[in-house]
Amino acid sequence: MTTMKTKKFRGIPLSVLDLAPITEGSSAEQSFKNSADLAQHVEKWGFHRYWLAEHHNMPGIASSATSVIIGHIAGKTKHIRVGSGGIMLPNHATLVIAEQFGTLESLYPGRIDLGIGRAPGSDQATAFALRRTLHSQVEDFPLQLDELQAYFEVNPTARVRSFPGEGLHIPIWLLGSSGFSAQLAAEKGLPFSFASHFAPDYTLPALNIYRDHFKPSNVLKEPYAMVGVNVIAAETDEKAQWLATSQQQQFLSLRRGEPTQLKPPINNMDDIWDPFERTAIEKTLDSHATIVGAPETVKQKLESFLIETKANEVIINSQIFHHEDRLRSYEIIAEMMN
Repeated sequence: MTTMKTKKFRGIPLSVLDLAPITEGSSAEQSFKNSADLAQHVEKWGFHRYWLAEHHNMPGIASSATSVIIGHIAGKTKHIRVGSGGIMLPNHATLVIAEQFGTLESLYPGRIDLGIGRAPGSDQATAFALRRTLHSQVEDFPLQLDELQAYFEVNPTARVRSFPGEGLHIPIWLLGSSGFSAQLAAEKGLPFSFASHFAPDYTLPALNIYRDHFKPSNVLKEPYAMVGVNVIAAETDEKAQWLATSQQQQFLSLRRGEPTQLKPPINNMDDIWDPFERTAIEKTLDSHATIVGAPETVKQKLESFLIETKANEVIINSQIFHHEDRLRSYEIIAEMMN
């Protein structure tokens, strides 16, 4: 396996969260081509890992078959870690996930991450279509996690075993947007990734819960927290703010219950949202965890974000309509790394 030293920003590794956006008038096929191209670029630029997220029934997100696209990206790259940010475990049989990620780790040894969450990644009707039942409860998630971990252990006496999967060391991360997964990650001694990019108000409380209650394990001796942030960078603040209207439109469509493909930038959001919608979306896309601007603006705000959160790692989402602008945004971030 080819290796390369990860570049860092102020001593912190930077990673990529890809929602595999389907832009207006485009297709999932083009989205996957764009994701592979982006992954190849960020690998060259020194980003640490490349994660994809499970969402369903979303016309603007192509990564619903998350394990499949992880394999595609890993096959198009050489050394960057590739994983899920995350797999929504209640949607799946734990054995299936163990087998899928056991397969991925066997194909791309030492490069696969398994980030898991407990949210459905969809609405209730879609959750039912995925699971054929809605009987699972929040309280079931720790048990599912125990089952998943057990499948990766060597246990010749178990009636059901994961092949491939058994005996493989695949890092399991817990993802969250509240205190529940923070508490569970601390209890289990696992790395934790918090979704600051859409739940900024809960970031510090969740990180405090994780760090204050962390119990060392054979996986991790000290807490390790990765925090999500939206970054849209361009040559000027004005262009970055214009590019950011695509993400604002995406959140507006979600708020209205009418998800769409990722729309092109527009000149004035006030033409399409009302004051209440604007307030709600600006609260979700809080300026602390949604950084929009020219290189110096991004640098200053990212530094402040790191000081505030004391994150061990940052994973960056950039919902930008034009692929070239998206590449340039990540390139600007890469240029800040030492």
